[in-house]
Amino acid sequence: MPGAPEAQEVFQYAILRVVPSLPRGEALNVGVVLHSRRLRFLAARTLVDRDRLRALDPALDLDALERHLHAVERIAAGDAEAGAVARMDRSDRFGWLTAPSSALIQPSAVHTGLCTDAEATIDRLFAELVALPPAPRG
Repeated sequence: MPGAPEAQEVFQYAILRVVPSLPRGEALNVGVVLHSRRLRFLAARTLVDRDRLRALDPALDLDALERHLHAVERIAAGDAEAGAVARMDRSDRFGWLTAPSSALIQPSAVHTGLCTDAEATIDRLFAELVALPPAPRG
């Protein structure tokens, strides 16, 4: 029917955070993972802000962190060269990427929403939750 709104589909997402020191509990958002079963979508967007991370932990191995986050993006994309987890189905990969962890990179709780365009939604969430806000004009 012309002019009818597109049906919205359920999506789930989690924020990826770097926690350099568990005792201190400080964290920085470095990525977002979004999955929509009905839209057949799973992707991750990541960003390593070296200056902000160095402020949390000057000794943090940022090159290793970048490699790990790149692997997360490849697993989400289903890149068969990224290992066995990347060859799992989308839902299983999302579950693996968002499983609670006490490692350096920790996912948030899984949140849900509705969207018609998963690609636009992950881009919006990444901009809102991970990317640095634009500098104020002065």
